[in-house]
Amino acid sequence: MSSLIDLLSQVDEREDELTALVQKLVSYQTVSPPARNSASIQSYIAQYLTKLSYTVNQWDVYPGDPNVVATRKGQMSNDYQSLILNGHVDVASISEDEPWETPPFEAVINQRHIYGRGTADMKGGLAACLFALKLLHESNYPLNGDLILQSVVGEEAGEAGTKQCCERGYTADFAIVADTSQMQIQGQGGVITGWITLQSPTTHHDAQRRQMIHAGGQLQAASTIEKMAKLIGSLQELERHWAVTKHYPGFQPGTNTINPAVIEGGRHAAFIADKCSLWITVHFYPNESYDTVAKEIEEHVLATAAADPWMKEHPPTFLWGGNSMIEERGEVFPSLSIDEESLAINMLKRAHHHILKTEALISMSPSVNDGGWLGDAGIPTAIYGPGQLAHAHAVNERISIDELVQYTKTILTFITSWCNTKREKK
Repeated sequence: MSSLIDLLSQVDEREDELTALVQKLVSYQTVSPPARNSASIQSYIAQYLTKLSYTVNQWDVYPGDPNVVATRKGQMSNDYQSLILNGHVDVASISEDEPWETPPFEAVINQRHIYGRGTADMKGGLAACLFALKLLHESNYPLNGDLILQSVVGEEAGEAGTKQCCERGYTADFAIVADTSQMQIQGQGGVITGWITLQSPTTHHDAQRRQMIHAGGQLQAASTIEKMAKLIGSLQELERHWAVTKHYPGFQPGTNTINPAVIEGGRHAAFIADKCSLWITVHFYPNESYDTVAKEIEEHVLATAAADPWMKEHPPTFLWGGNSMIEERGEVFPSLSIDEESLAINMLKRAHHHILKTEALISMSPSVNDGGWLGDAGIPTAIYGPGQLAHAHAVNERISIDELVQYTKTILTFITSWCNTKREKK
């Protein structure tokens, strides 16, 4: 049986294995959208974990996009802390005209960085977790608490493979999402998308427009596109009100935004627009829920509509969230708060300091990921992974090998400490 010191030295001695694993994961072209292309990489990961004597469960979230969850039962599971390590295998899509200096799916090492799509977001972090589990297995290192690895799909398109893990009952005393955070311990705000739709009960030729807008026309009708413009102005008023009245530590004022992202309306230039839909993206703070934020927007928009003679009789309808941006054109990412006083966070901070000799920064991610689903399921969770957000989704995406090594060492330090700590009595 090896000591922690031996484990950490193995990371340095076998760095080539770690980088080769990142390169192997990058070689699978798991872009989303279009998605439905992760079966091969998940099969590889399932086989990798089976060889480490993990109990592996695999199921399709969508055809061609399976989740993989692997569990190592602890020697004293009932009494010791359990841990989930979570990562997603899907990566951002690539346009043909992007000026990559090297092929995006043939990961290249140059000046202590690995270049390739998904290196920063987040196959680098996932590879580090997998390699850490391999070192623990090969050293026969004793763990008293359960250790679970979730390799999920759908994060890039709001398809929430992690949500299905929670729905299937996978839980732990703490979870780490190894997503891009530059090794800062992070929470996040939340995101919900929604559709606001205006529908006219009648359809009119555009030659009737004069009767709609001039005195004596006697046609009580409206263009839903023009009425939607009034609702967009109403949303901007609410957005400014939120910026003044709402705040949360770690976020710049006004981070809680309402973005009118897409508008669809009208049928032809010869018609008055009888239907118009607005697709909005809403960012909210960790002390809010997507349900309450959606209700607040509805109340504000309906009040605006009630003050309009036509919309009073034909109010807008709302459709919130969704399980897939691909299938349903809608998504939800719950927010995630961080309990800085918790045992898990303090132990993670100590592990970070032990390896990097610097204090771990606690912050709020300006982006969103699956960490919110774990928190929403009642699992204390932190986002803590290697890689810089500026490199994620970027041309010539890359990750630092030195950071990967440090991260692997930190995760090993945390696992060996956390999973051998007795549960706190409640």
